[in-house]
Amino acid sequence: MTVHNRHNEEIAVPRVLLLGATGFIGRHVHRRLTERAGLEVVTVARGPLPSSAWHIQLDLTAENAHPIGGLLARTAPDIVINCAGLVGGDPADLAACNIDLPAALVRAALCGPARVRLVHLGSAAEYGRVVTGEPVTEQTPTRPVGVYGITKLAASRLVCLARVAGLDAVVLRVFNPIGPGSPPGNVAGRLAQELLRAQAEGDEVRLGPLSAVRDFIDVRDVAEAVYAAALAPEIGDPVLNVGSGEGVTVGELAKALTGTAGYTGPIRQADAGSARSAEVPWQQADISAIGKALDWRPAIDLATSLSDLWQEAQCRT
Repeated sequence: MTVHNRHNEEIAVPRVLLLGATGFIGRHVHRRLTERAGLEVVTVARGPLPSSAWHIQLDLTAENAHPIGGLLARTAPDIVINCAGLVGGDPADLAACNIDLPAALVRAALCGPARVRLVHLGSAAEYGRVVTGEPVTEQTPTRPVGVYGITKLAASRLVCLARVAGLDAVVLRVFNPIGPGSPPGNVAGRLAQELLRAQAEGDEVRLGPLSAVRDFIDVRDVAEAVYAAALAPEIGDPVLNVGSGEGVTVGELAKALTGTAGYTGPIRQADAGSARSAEVPWQQADISAIGKALDWRPAIDLATSLSDLWQEAQCRT
């Protein structure tokens, strides 16, 4: 696409193809991409997205879906951002969304007539169990403990292999995203849902293990990192961590959110939690590499993330 400046000169406008645009991270990435002029954004998701000027409603994992190669040929993007992914469910579904789709995307990007940049969202689950007290760098050995982490790692390795074959690509390994719109599938979203239930029923708050340490990063900071990676002149690193650089226990998170919500009742550890969480008691990102590569650093503190999360959860209810 081209536009004209005030001197009537043609200026190329980069076209971005955003996959998974209606998901938790995808919605914030879409908002970030459309905040400033100078980008044409094409969104793709299973469901509708009324806020998108050019949206393609498509299930990319369905057997009868158009091939990803056809999608790239139809939209001719300069940049592809893959926010599509499945966190839980049947192993076959996880593999289809988290491995097969990125594999098809990498193949199409490599074989297409035009050079594109691929920004692929990975996960801290790829690291699995790490040494307690030792920040996780991009060189930390990857030892995922569950199907989700295994499928995400497989996709990240495919992207890194494609870089060797000449694809302009980077994996952003996102730690624990929180903030407005947090779904029940993540700990902050689950806590907000439990708080709303406890307040409505006059009951106590029941959570899983409170001692696990996680690196919580605001989803809007994640979107800013994606934006920076999409438009950087070049990226030398195949993988970059996206986190806050701070470890916080789930108990501390719960205390902060209950304080924000004005809840003064008891918080009880109701069960042992998932096997995956139990096997990963500690994670904290080292974010020095992304700071050097993209001049990116988190800007939104935990208190603001939780306050905005709670306000949005109340409005949704």
